[in-house]
Amino acid sequence: MLAQVKSAALRGIESYVVRVEVHMGSGIPAFSVVGLAEGAVREGKERVWAALHTSGFSLPPCKITVNLAPADVRKEGSAFDLPLALGLLAGLGRIPLDALSGSAFVGELGLDGTVRPVRGVLSMAEACKQAGLQTLVVPDANAPEGAVMGGLKILGARSLPEVVRHLCGEEVILPLELDAGALLDEGDKAGPDMGEVRGQEHVKRALEVAAAGGHNILLLGPPGSGKTMLARRLPGILPPMTLEEAVEVTRIHSVAGLLAPGEPLLRSRPFRAPHHTVSDGGLVGGGGVPRPGEVSLAHHGVLFLDELPEYRRNVLEALRQPLEDGHIVLARARASLRFPSRFVFVAAMNPCPCGFFGDGSDRCTCDPSTVSRYRARISGPLLDRVDLHVPVRRVPFQALAGPEAKEETSSIRERVREARAKQSERFRGQKGIYSNGHMGVREIRRFCRLSPEVGRSLQRAMDRFGLSARAYHRILKVARTVADLAQSSEIGPFHVSEAIQYRALDRAAPL
Repeated sequence: MLAQVKSAALRGIESYVVRVEVHMGSGIPAFSVVGLAEGAVREGKERVWAALHTSGFSLPPCKITVNLAPADVRKEGSAFDLPLALGLLAGLGRIPLDALSGSAFVGELGLDGTVRPVRGVLSMAEACKQAGLQTLVVPDANAPEGAVMGGLKILGARSLPEVVRHLCGEEVILPLELDAGALLDEGDKAGPDMGEVRGQEHVKRALEVAAAGGHNILLLGPPGSGKTMLARRLPGILPPMTLEEAVEVTRIHSVAGLLAPGEPLLRSRPFRAPHHTVSDGGLVGGGGVPRPGEVSLAHHGVLFLDELPEYRRNVLEALRQPLEDGHIVLARARASLRFPSRFVFVAAMNPCPCGFFGDGSDRCTCDPSTVSRYRARISGPLLDRVDLHVPVRRVPFQALAGPEAKEETSSIRERVREARAKQSERFRGQKGIYSNGHMGVREIRRFCRLSPEVGRSLQRAMDRFGLSARAYHRILKVARTVADLAQSSEIGPFHVSEAIQYRALDRAAPL
């Protein structure tokens, strides 16, 4: 007897439909799974056998062969348990074969027959929808996540017997309906407020510019000056995610197994802050079956690297492609996978190993050569991809003891939202460009034109500070953002002057 059940598998953050073909025939009793099944898939036959037994179904002594098609693509995970069990029951005649048509099934089985949640249900729902299937049966805990996709009936199952009764017409599992747009409109979670930060007004302004234009930013200052505190407040001033962005971010976190229970759609922009001991695989993704790394988990959000020079050189150099292209390609012997990684990069570092160089005191014990070697840990190509270099000075007592800041996150976010709206209109039809920070040389020449007077002012600044060609393009992009925040269609001298102030390392300015 041959039975076929549709399921889905993950490949990176994408998914594809898999046919689970079950053949039960005469011969020496055996149970084999073929089709490039990885360890967790092969072990599934033991879980399925126990789940069927405890659910009141018995398998006759026969030769069972299960094929996962397409057979030339490796499969991993435990999501094939449920379709495998249903294929066996269909082969035994306990389930009508026509009840399986037009539907796909995913889920891990417990030994007691319960259906347990799996990773990547949102991507699987998208694949089933594109394949023309009408129904996807998933673990009950994953049903809200699958319902986010829309255009597909999502049935949440709690146990194997419940699914069998539904397919036999003895019980009806109602599809779950979810309005993803309304869920997103509920608003994201309130994070730390910028109004809690005392002093550091120039750094707050730099973070506002970074958020408004999608610019990468480097904060340089002594320990205790508030670099980490400020960086953690950057996601709050970024504009709210669109539904498309929220779905994409949710897919990545679901595939990584990081989607919190009861949270079918991520509404807040992610903030990722990996420890400086992270490996290059942990940062950009990898593994035998490649999974997304920190750069992809920060997609449409913020990636924060504190104490930047303490990260290993190979880890920092791995950042160059995602910072430049907005995605990372992991080429392995088995496959080449593409993961999105469009984020705002925020880095923080001390000015020297002891941390007190240039803070106005005599506590620094580092000689100039030591400071130079410390800063040289950050390569030129990586620094080239950072638009703003901002000194963060120690907060004076008067600011700490004074009244709280009057401007809160909400007002800054509104200005950022208005600036981003201008950029969305400007880059309409420009593929892969969503903010000023994404502009290339061609776009800079088109959208960052300077009047002769402003051009001469910039030329004098470049000659005075010895700014490089890369600094020139970064200044123009940042000046375009400063003008957008001022609701100005033209880049004026004050906009360029402010942008020049954000090139502390190029100007070799003391901290």
